[in-house]
Amino acid sequence: MIALDGTIVTTALTTIKKSLGSSVEALEWTVSAYILTFAVLMLTGSALGDRFGRRRLFVAGLGLFTASSAACGLSTTVGELITARAVQGAGAAVIMPLAVAQLGAAFPPQERGRAMGLSAGIIGLATAGGPFVGGVVAQGLAWQWLFWVNVPVGLLVIVGVLFNVSETHGPQARLDLVGVLLTTGGVLGLVWALVRGNDVGWTSPETLGSLAAGVVLVVVFVLWERRTAAPMVPMRFFGSRAFSAGNFASFTLTAGMYGLLFFLAQYYQQVLHCGPFGAGTRMMPFTATLLVFGPLSGRLSDRFGERNLIVGGLVLTALGLAVIAAQAGPDASWPAMIPALVVTGTGISTAIPPVQKAVVGAVRPQEIGQASGVFSMLRQFGALFGTAVSVAVFAGAGSYADVKSFSDGFSAAMGVGAVVAGVGAVVALLLPARRGVGAVGADAVGIGAVGAGAPAGAVSPTVVAATVTTAGE
Repeated sequence: MIALDGTIVTTALTTIKKSLGSSVEALEWTVSAYILTFAVLMLTGSALGDRFGRRRLFVAGLGLFTASSAACGLSTTVGELITARAVQGAGAAVIMPLAVAQLGAAFPPQERGRAMGLSAGIIGLATAGGPFVGGVVAQGLAWQWLFWVNVPVGLLVIVGVLFNVSETHGPQARLDLVGVLLTTGGVLGLVWALVRGNDVGWTSPETLGSLAAGVVLVVVFVLWERRTAAPMVPMRFFGSRAFSAGNFASFTLTAGMYGLLFFLAQYYQQVLHCGPFGAGTRMMPFTATLLVFGPLSGRLSDRFGERNLIVGGLVLTALGLAVIAAQAGPDASWPAMIPALVVTGTGISTAIPPVQKAVVGAVRPQEIGQASGVFSMLRQFGALFGTAVSVAVFAGAGSYADVKSFSDGFSAAMGVGAVVAGVGAVVALLLPARRGVGAVGADAVGIGAVGAGAPAGAVSPTVVAATVTTAGE
């Protein structure tokens, strides 16, 4: 539900514009407002869940998301819709990292890959299927139903959580209020620059000022987290290759996917002259792979480890995007693009489960909430980065003026997406080579030894054994 709402509006924007009589600039904020609050508040949502109870905050986030979805459906002006979408994003920021945290905590390491594979497959399908669902609903019903459908689903999930999910907490009892304020301000500055850069110019005072403020606050946040007794995000996490390389791989993977999702449905409508329903239908060769290969990849990561699957998935993603860039043109046909779409979707769905497992498996079980907050936030940053860069490249190489100009811009944007995914594949080679279940958690043991109060230079026999095992593999 959360992933679907990030992209479901894209193919319905024209319908919403006519219904509410809004400008194009205001219309863009129906998408940006959701992404903005989603990205900015994700670490805060994770921290609140660790402090006050993950199940309790998860239910509160679901309630907020459900109520704001109803407000979206009731909106009669674009201002009301933008406000409701911003609140929706705040609810999503609480739900997403706590969902990952609770899923990771509910399964032992030897079963976690399969569980996360199924979850990632559903999330990936919802993300990529958003434009299709949006096109079907906008053309067959009314755009308000894009949001009304969340209400019964949200209420059912709340009941299910209350009866079937146990309460869990994070490692520390008190909330890092300074860290919350610093990370909120820092992420807001960075996200604002990404959201506004293409509209007001990347060298404008607004963009540069927002970017500078965000960077400064993030640096102060890192310095604060290194000194405080109960950090919101322990900086030692980034000393783990699995955590750092895994997050970078996830960032580039998401960037490539969102750059494709932003333009593919538009390409079908602008160049191939499809309607919203036809554009959504033609995305199915891409979206179907996410449900098939996600669970399969999760099971394979339990057996063979994460690195090869992540690297292979990113290589396939880069290859698929490169072929799409080469094929795109005024005379291109949809059937000819199907193999490239399948390869791209296969690469993305192969990499998503193991990269998520690698990140949450690099920390102690009680720290999964903090790790999933960082993972979810950086994944959302990847979505913003991929969209912003692809739009900037598109604007530099093409335009909406005619079919030829749009094709040129689309091809250039997909080419850059291929490069981003390729860089991610190279960095993913830094992931530890782990095979089978015995090696899973080696990084987590190492991290946990320092975090559990051991002296900085102390190394337990368990850590030595785990390190030797990993090195031998």
